[in-house]
Amino acid sequence: MMNKSIILLSGGLDSLVSLAILKNELNVSLALTFNYGQKSFIQEYNASKKIAQYYNINHRVINLDFLAEISDSSLTSNKKIPNLDKTLLDNAEITKKSASSVWIPNRNGLFINIAACFADAQNYSHIIIGANKEESANFKDNSVNFIEAVNLSIKNSTMNKIEVTAPLINFDKKEIIKQGLLYNAPLELIYSCYDTKEKHCGKCESCLRLKRALELNNREDIISKLF
Repeated sequence: MMNKSIILLSGGLDSLVSLAILKNELNVSLALTFNYGQKSFIQEYNASKKIAQYYNINHRVINLDFLAEISDSSLTSNKKIPNLDKTLLDNAEITKKSASSVWIPNRNGLFINIAACFADAQNYSHIIIGANKEESANFKDNSVNFIEAVNLSIKNSTMNKIEVTAPLINFDKKEIIKQGLLYNAPLELIYSCYDTKEKHCGKCESCLRLKRALELNNREDIISKLF
């Protein structure tokens, strides 16, 4: 089977750079964006739509309303999204608490399995996810172990030999920005914020990690567009 791939496209940094890296090699032709009741869905959808148009790939939204109903995550409920100080990004205790607040139950596992339904039915060979080293510290569904385990599961739950691949699995955010620049990814199109602002709030953990990575790559020009 010739390569034909699905990208799990949130509109954020990691999914964009994963797409940029593998667009040609794995013939990415379908982007799936998930609406699970997150506060930032409209912003994520708009970013994902622009990215899909930029790369000329089909874009589809999957609605998963039940995830908001069963979860009390600050991403989907009336709970306040945690704000952090950038000096605390490497504080394991603080970031673990922040991660717990925004956790969506089995989110990546569910997204991958839904994508696997499309892949199995429509002869896609790969599913691409933006899992990465930096986020794996607090989100185990970004880890090498998770990618290995889900691959074993998918190969036993589908007729086709579908592979889940995470090109950023060994990269931190600084390195991800560097890869994005190397592959000429349109970084100015992303939306990686947990909140619902027109621009990135600059206070949530996701924003702080993105901004720090851009600063470390001396890309104040991109910062001025996103924040």
